[in-house]
Amino acid sequence: MKEIKRYLESREGNYSFYFEDLKGGYTYGFNENVKMPAAGCIKLPIAMALLKEVENGSVSLDDLVSIGDEDKVSGFFGIIHEFSEKQYTLKELLVAMLIQSDNTAACKIINTLGMNRINNIINNMGLKSTKVNKYPSEIKLEDNNENITTSYDLSQCFKILNNNTALNKEHSKLILDTLKRHQLTTRIPFYFPREMQIKTANKIGTLESVENDTALLNISKGDFVFTVLSNNLPTNVYGITTIARTGKMMFDMVDKDWN
Repeated sequence: MKEIKRYLESREGNYSFYFEDLKGGYTYGFNENVKMPAAGCIKLPIAMALLKEVENGSVSLDDLVSIGDEDKVSGFFGIIHEFSEKQYTLKELLVAMLIQSDNTAACKIINTLGMNRINNIINNMGLKSTKVNKYPSEIKLEDNNENITTSYDLSQCFKILNNNTALNKEHSKLILDTLKRHQLTTRIPFYFPREMQIKTANKIGTLESVENDTALLNISKGDFVFTVLSNNLPTNVYGITTIARTGKMMFDMVDKDWN
């Protein structure tokens, strides 16, 4: 993992990463507790907070929510804003938020639960450096009040889901299966063999000069979490390329050298 650290130190921009072997206990991090813009990765803990409220009996995934023109968030992500006013179940919004990183769905879930309640749930799950400060919107960094997280916290999200420690098995599986079936492979899993890509759950995040990815890899050698966050990039393509390269380095180490 020191090779990944050296590589990131040689690249333009600011980087953070965290790796953990969930069965073997080995961990390695670089700036893993530095708070950075979460971008679309914030939708993973939001999804976990929603399902925790389902388990608490506060809401049901079958609850219907109306989306009108005033609720729609335009931008690069999602598709709900293209449709006429209609009702969606909370489960449909959850899936749209995870698969398409749909901002309208995310904003409606935040409104349904309340931002303070989401942050309390996230904190109670042990994600002490993650906070929802604003509604997900355009891809541009607008101010200093961004949603924040760390590579350590995002890795813990997947550790929680893999081990069913904060959510029950059904709800943990719902998130992981959704992400495995419909993941974007342009970052951490880009260089993985296809048979390994389909065993990887990941959630990307992107803003202007920000690229993030967090992933859970379940293979015969074990269960591994790996998160890379970046900001102040010269271009987003530069960040995507960097993260894909670190993903390959991580996978090669696990595939060839791990016992």
